[in-house]
Amino acid sequence: MAKYDKADIERRMAGAVESLKGDLGGLRTGRANTALLDPVVVEVYGSMMPLNQVATVNAPEPRMLAVQVWDKANVSAVEKGISKANLGLNPMTDGQTVRLPLPDLTEERRKELAKLAGNYGEKAKIAIRNVRRDGMEMLKEDEKKKEISEDDRKRLEDEVQKMTDKYVAETDAATEAKEKEILTQ
Repeated sequence: MAKYDKADIERRMAGAVESLKGDLGGLRTGRANTALLDPVVVEVYGSMMPLNQVATVNAPEPRMLAVQVWDKANVSAVEKGISKANLGLNPMTDGQTVRLPLPDLTEERRKELAKLAGNYGEKAKIAIRNVRRDGMEMLKEDEKKKEISEDDRKRLEDEVQKMTDKYVAETDAATEAKEKEILTQ
């Protein structure tokens, strides 16, 4: 049976773009974004849990995040978890709510974050190209096994290249938009 699976190739390329968007969402810009706290884990009930399983995170103001802890006993654990995450945020407790004012980003820090966004974009493009390489190798194997003709292989290679170009363009657009957002806030 043929090894080449167009749906699998496309799924893997789309996964690389989605992963990039998740990484970019976690980058801090000047604006409050609840995705900033996605990597935070909290030690509660004897185990490590993601912050969103013990509290509600929202952005009541453009430069403030509020974490509403569901169980009053977990407030200090949430505070510790946020501090340990090294996000550069200073938690302030107000009853069961932990407020996180976002400090202004310096020009130097903005450039670092824009460079980091570019690195994330480059990693995503590498992942997409690796998927393309896998697809091309599968097509060559299928041709060797006489499961597809040379013409079919060439046609399918063009198809894989078009998919690659499409997802690389999506990656570039997402990265460029994030870099612009970071630098202009």
